[in-house]
Amino acid sequence: MARPITLLQPARLEIGAGAIGKLGEWAAAYKRIFVVAMAPTVGYVARIGLRGVVETFTDIPPEPDLPAVQAVLAAARAFEPDLVIGLGGGSVMDVAKLVAVLWDSEQSVLDVVGVDKVAGRRAALAQVPTTSGTGSEAGIRALVTNPETLAKLAIESRHMLADIAVLDPELTYSVPAAVTAATGIDALAHCVESFTNIKAHPLIDGYAGLGIELVGKFLARAVQDGADTEARAGMMLASYYGGLCLGPVNTAGGHALAYPLGTRLKLPHGLANAIIFPHVLAFNETVRPEKTAVVARALGLSGKADLTSGAVTWCRDLGVETQLSRHGASEDQLPLWSEEAFAIKRLIDNNPRPLGLEDILGIYRAAL
Repeated sequence: MARPITLLQPARLEIGAGAIGKLGEWAAAYKRIFVVAMAPTVGYVARIGLRGVVETFTDIPPEPDLPAVQAVLAAARAFEPDLVIGLGGGSVMDVAKLVAVLWDSEQSVLDVVGVDKVAGRRAALAQVPTTSGTGSEAGIRALVTNPETLAKLAIESRHMLADIAVLDPELTYSVPAAVTAATGIDALAHCVESFTNIKAHPLIDGYAGLGIELVGKFLARAVQDGADTEARAGMMLASYYGGLCLGPVNTAGGHALAYPLGTRLKLPHGLANAIIFPHVLAFNETVRPEKTAVVARALGLSGKADLTSGAVTWCRDLGVETQLSRHGASEDQLPLWSEEAFAIKRLIDNNPRPLGLEDILGIYRAAL
């Protein structure tokens, strides 16, 4: 309780069915609006009701790397926006953050890797998630892949905090069931890894606990019926709470182990975390028994003799393929991935139970 923490949130949050219309009213003061989106989300731009000159950039890969971000920045420099809108999943919103702070700056992406290296904001920033998983709309971090090393570069700055975030469940109706499940488990992992983290804090535990309960209550419903507005809204809020947890506390071993699956197997971030989640949850149980019990109750896993198999079954019941071998992984690849995950010290060091190379390799083998 005595450890100092800082909790930052977007200045304004709009949530509820049809909330995207509020963004058009808020954005009326801006004349040149640069929208970062993806092909499936472009159609939502019209729903915002923007009045200024609008340019939409959609060529964003699922896991943006440095060349992809540089291409977006070049387009933004040519357009000269006074407002940037991220309209999509976590990768889109991460790129929007970088555009808002770098489009008219002498700093490059590599110049700002790390904490508090961004010189300042260059445009207003609005974030509109169209999936429920990353919680990027709530946070101040962006991740970019270095194509030479395949390592994730993390940029953190309060200048990347959204001026407004809009959580409209109607924008997630068309998300396929498999993606809904995987991104929902990613939101859960944010909350659980923050909740059990060595840096855990009672303030953040409150948000994490709410997020965990929401996932337990609404994720299966959202997977079964994509147009269940209440379930979709519940998952958007769970994702937002997970995003809040990332700032003051951050994730831990689970995300460190998931990153090589994204860079090496090209798995979507949500799916990578869904595969790893059951194994790290059980690995940490011995050092966080009370908090793990809270998670197990929320997911209906209380009383399971084997928490790993119970959590794996829970993920599979949502439609997630949890075997790494089914995604193209092989035994000989696992040692290299273990070294890469172990090297992500900013997350590995947060894990409540020490994760050595052999522990990581054992988890990958169990997931194979």
